[in-house]
Amino acid sequence: MSEGGGLGGTEPGGGERPVKVAGLSTGTANIARMSDYLLGGKDNFAADRRFAEQLTAIAPEVKTMAVDTREFLERVVRFLVEQGVRQFLNVASGLPTRRNTHEVAQELAPGARVVYVDDDPVVLNHARAVLARDTCTGVVDGSILRPAEMLADPEMLRLIDFAQPVGVLIPARLQYLPDAVEPYKCVAHLRDHLAPGSYLAIGHAVFDSRPELAAPIVDLFRQIVPQADDATRDREKVLRFFDGTELVDPGLVYIRQWRPQVPQSTGQAQRVWIVGGVGQVL
Repeated sequence: MSEGGGLGGTEPGGGERPVKVAGLSTGTANIARMSDYLLGGKDNFAADRRFAEQLTAIAPEVKTMAVDTREFLERVVRFLVEQGVRQFLNVASGLPTRRNTHEVAQELAPGARVVYVDDDPVVLNHARAVLARDTCTGVVDGSILRPAEMLADPEMLRLIDFAQPVGVLIPARLQYLPDAVEPYKCVAHLRDHLAPGSYLAIGHAVFDSRPELAAPIVDLFRQIVPQADDATRDREKVLRFFDGTELVDPGLVYIRQWRPQVPQSTGQAQRVWIVGGVGQVL
């Protein structure tokens, strides 16, 4: 694979060698692999890199946003461990990269249990290889759009006791799901399965502070996300995902303002146009 990628080699002339993974399309950009590229990873293909470069041409801050999302996730995990949570469900986790959920949680609470859920074959293969010897961490082939199936997976049930509080993390997936596939209903199904004292953490891109970016980015994402324009939500629409929970302080805010180590002004926070919050299940 070109650029030192980790998924395959290069053919003479710089072309990519086909990679044989069931269900994998290397010719179409994939959100998880594109994010891996933006984070400096090697598990991506030419289509992913082309798409990422088109995206950063429209909004150069997207690279920063990928990093900030990871940092938001780490702060959330630290907060949840402080609240006594010892089991975590990371939905649409993406490729294992810097400071993963299990690393942060187990550093603070050895023995904390983590399940990663994704439906991308590259993510699944990579995650299983990386986590093969970690008995407190598992990988499930699943989707937030199939919550009942995901929750009933044997690997999920091996690690997660849903009679006890769980930290559910959906840091960067819902923004790609149009209303037509009923993401609110799917999140509610998952929420209703959680014990009181559980937490639901969500990150979601919004265009409230950058409305001029909405049209060009939606046009680009139509290449890989059906009905992409139905997935654009403002803060008030994102807030609906927290129905049935009580938002913890500071509420649903730009992720740079969610319990940062260094205080962020509104202007600084809005440069990363992603909102995030954590709701407690009562």
